[in-house]
Amino acid sequence: MLNGITGSVEPDIAPDTFEVIGRILKARSGFTLDGYKDKCVKRRIHIRVRATHSPTPEAYGELLTQSTAEQDHLLRVLTIHVSHFFRNPTVFEKLGTEILPQLLERGDQVRVLSVGCAGGEEPYTLALLMKERFPAAVDAGRVTILGVDVDNIILEQAREAVYHPDRLAEVPPQLLERHFTPEGGRYRLGNEVRSQVLFEHADLNHRQGWDPCDLILCRNVLIYFERERQETILNSFADALSPGGYLVLGKAETLFGTARKRFRTICPVERIYRAL
Repeated sequence: MLNGITGSVEPDIAPDTFEVIGRILKARSGFTLDGYKDKCVKRRIHIRVRATHSPTPEAYGELLTQSTAEQDHLLRVLTIHVSHFFRNPTVFEKLGTEILPQLLERGDQVRVLSVGCAGGEEPYTLALLMKERFPAAVDAGRVTILGVDVDNIILEQAREAVYHPDRLAEVPPQLLERHFTPEGGRYRLGNEVRSQVLFEHADLNHRQGWDPCDLILCRNVLIYFERERQETILNSFADALSPGGYLVLGKAETLFGTARKRFRTICPVERIYRAL
């Protein structure tokens, strides 16, 4: 997913150059710039302009046409992932004490979708939560968790589930000891939790729909899309959620437009909404 990067004001990238860069990326990986906010994307392109010592964005565009390695570098910058386990712990406490128990009580299966899952920290946090608080449901195969992201490389890292300690700062010590194994200065998540989560590639610019689910987390992803695309994505979530299913957004995100009429606010502080 795209995350904000701060920096100084850079000279604008000419429309022709921006279009060329977009075409190159789409041909290279299928990744499209359509729908993403121009300012966010252009800031990230300028990171690579500076890193390659290109005198102008136009010169960088020429470099990009000639170098597949640089194309891969730019893709990594555009889909940079910064996440950690139990990010915003109060959200997971609300899920663990109120939302997940309700979902488990009302049906045989609980289907969870983590959108913009980065290196797997969020869906694995949910898997840890389920394993610790609802082990019988997990052992009975009643819980499925799917993490999706636009970056195939980061998804492979998510499947490996090896993390630097700074990604685990919010993990309670007893969970760290029980479910992680030290490995060369990092920590590997145990198979018992890893096996609960599946990962899949998804580009929100092109995704037309989702499989039915009961809980969707899409935190700090929508803010990087233009408003019209945000509304389309939110409506696709409403289509996928079962009646009474839950949507969790990021702290800087909210419902609006036609999507607002399809949810009821459950917890405005934690941005939790229930599908009507």
